[in-house]
Amino acid sequence: MSLLKYESQIREPLVDGNKNYHQVTEDIIRPIEMKPTRLWYIGFYISVALLLFGVYSIYREVTYGIGQWNLNKTIGWGWDITNFVWWVGIGHAGTLISAILLLFRQGWRTGVNRAAEAMTIFAVMCAGQFPIWHMGRVWLAFFIMPYPNTRGPLWVNFNSPLLWDVFAISTYFTVSLLFWYSGLLPDLATVRDRAKTKLRKLLYGVASFGWTGSTKHWQRHESLSLVLAGLATPLVLSVHTIVSFDFATSVIPGWHTTIFPPYFVAGAIFSGFAMVQTLMIILRKVFALEDYITLGHIEAMNKVIVLTGSIVGIAYITELFIAWYGQNPYEWYAFKENRANLFSPYGWSYYLMMFCNVVSPQMFWFKKLRRNIGFTFFMSIIVNIGMWYERFVIIVTSTYRDYLPSSWSTYYSPSIYEIGFYVGTFGLFFTCFFLFAKYFPVIAVAEIKSVLKTTGESYKMKMTDIEKADAEKFYIEEVEHAH
Repeated sequence: MSLLKYESQIREPLVDGNKNYHQVTEDIIRPIEMKPTRLWYIGFYISVALLLFGVYSIYREVTYGIGQWNLNKTIGWGWDITNFVWWVGIGHAGTLISAILLLFRQGWRTGVNRAAEAMTIFAVMCAGQFPIWHMGRVWLAFFIMPYPNTRGPLWVNFNSPLLWDVFAISTYFTVSLLFWYSGLLPDLATVRDRAKTKLRKLLYGVASFGWTGSTKHWQRHESLSLVLAGLATPLVLSVHTIVSFDFATSVIPGWHTTIFPPYFVAGAIFSGFAMVQTLMIILRKVFALEDYITLGHIEAMNKVIVLTGSIVGIAYITELFIAWYGQNPYEWYAFKENRANLFSPYGWSYYLMMFCNVVSPQMFWFKKLRRNIGFTFFMSIIVNIGMWYERFVIIVTSTYRDYLPSSWSTYYSPSIYEIGFYVGTFGLFFTCFFLFAKYFPVIAVAEIKSVLKTTGESYKMKMTDIEKADAEKFYIEEVEHAH
């Protein structure tokens, strides 16, 4: 039999169409070299407008104080920390796709990893702002970092969850940025070599750090990728675990639980993959990349969504059971009356969360729905709405009724400036993403080429033809030998 067989022919190809190396470069690099479409300009200007509204909302909060937000007697964490945890969660899928799937040699990551890594960086940029502006006196933010001064070294309070967040987010951002940029180097060099103007050649030449594509460069690139993947893999687990400690280390009923770290991590991957689906489906349509972001990629990510959604559902049920089984009256009241009671002030949000995160993803057990683009896009938005409400339920329903009925707060709803801050982070995220999609390859060209000879459609068909010929030859030889 032929020795050219690299991979099972049963698996569907990761690159559709009759592609060669030049065609791959043309398809992915051409959108960078062309003038942006009208649709790009419309989306970009809308994003910038949202960003400016967010900047104004932050200006109001810094100038007039945290009283611009509708925080009250018991709810000191409103939309602000809800959105912080939500954005951190969205940033998880990029590092998981890049690091863990690279270490496990999963070929299907190649079509989606570049945009997912960029999404991680922009989401962490959005998340990191919320704790800073929540300080109120933001001009004293430098106190969260240990630094030498005239009074000797000023050590921060390492018992504070705020400080854990600072170190977790900054480490996560640094490693994710290195991972993303090191992967870009070969592709930036390709754009540099194709550049028509001196300015583009200079800028992409500086950005590619003199990449020549030599064997030594590729060896170092491979080594660096594996080292960064090894560093980033524990970060996927640790960052959202540390974020969950913001709640789990307190004594507030509904927060004081050991299940928070694992189910926060599962929920982060759940929401992160949903956001990747949202962006990938738009990208493949706008840039005509259907041959590279295939239905196989969409289906693989939907399988991760249904797995992590099921884990999150089990965690919700476990929380309810332990609150009842533990016989702590305050804990059980927090779940039974504040959350699970449909007629309580926030009961609706708990059931909306349960439907979006637990019930709706189970539709992905059906292959036809897993491979349906329109349904996947709709579900990706539903999942992220549900995950936002999960964080809202955890924060608000646990704090709006204090131990004493006299401390029970009125119904919490955000002010226009809280909403503006949140909308502004969407503006920042999509402004960055539009610029990334215009000036950088949204798919890793070098990585697509690395899997083209083994999992491209044309090569799989060629291998099948060779194997058929080998099988016929083997059969004829066997018949002749028998005679």
